[in-house]
Amino acid sequence: MLVKPSSKEEEYIARLEFEEKKKREEERHKKMVADEKKKLKEIHYMRCPKCGMELIEMSYKNLKIDKCSSCEGIWLDAGEFEIVTEMEKSALNKFFNVFKK
Repeated sequence: MLVKPSSKEEEYIARLEFEEKKKREEERHKKMVADEKKKLKEIHYMRCPKCGMELIEMSYKNLKIDKCSSCEGIWLDAGEFEIVTEMEKSALNKFFNVFKK
């Protein structure tokens, strides 16, 4: 003879099932986000955020500056702007002269 679970037991089992499904869904979502981020990086790596053309990396002192091959926009990576702003005025003028047309 089967014993029917009490309502508290049914509630407990339903809660456990929900938590397990929720955990699997969160893991699936994290994997999907990671895959999407990887795909976007492959598509956009070294591309101009403005026009989408290829960026050319230029070295100036200890900086690696990215310059667009089309619109000639200049793009700095994280921390590079702080280095540029700390340059002396003469060094800053030389820096901008490198990128003039």
